[in-house]
Amino acid sequence: MVLHRPIETTALIRRVKQTALAMSRSSEYLHFLNLFIIVEEMGDRSHLGELELIVILALLRLGENAYGVPISREIEQQSGREMALGSVYATLERLQEKGLVSSNLGEPTAERGGRAKRYFRVTTKGLREAREARQAFMKLWRGLRELQGGRV
Repeated sequence: MVLHRPIETTALIRRVKQTALAMSRSSEYLHFLNLFIIVEEMGDRSHLGELELIVILALLRLGENAYGVPISREIEQQSGREMALGSVYATLERLQEKGLVSSNLGEPTAERGGRAKRYFRVTTKGLREAREARQAFMKLWRGLRELQGGRV
């Protein structure tokens, strides 16, 4: 079973813990319970992936009213990487589910056949995650002679 909302996951975890404890105090059930707790704790970790960080950085460069096409162009211009529009939108959706970006619909435009553009912006949580990623990379980078310029 795949659960998408954190509240559902939390409720399921609580029910499994209660059931396992109620069923028995045998080592088999306690082992199961400990394994489940480990999986629960591991699932709470969410770090930015490379594409997610790249999209957040492009959003920050573009400002509040950025949408798919300019985001894709900004990534290509700044990084030299081509990023398919579908990948941009899939990443934006993932970031929105994590609460790292938010979006709103603009006004419908004739040039788009009456459809509205979806504009994205980085949330406070997204900004915090990007800062944490930068700090982690800088700590890892620091002191590595192999990455201090020069020829390869």
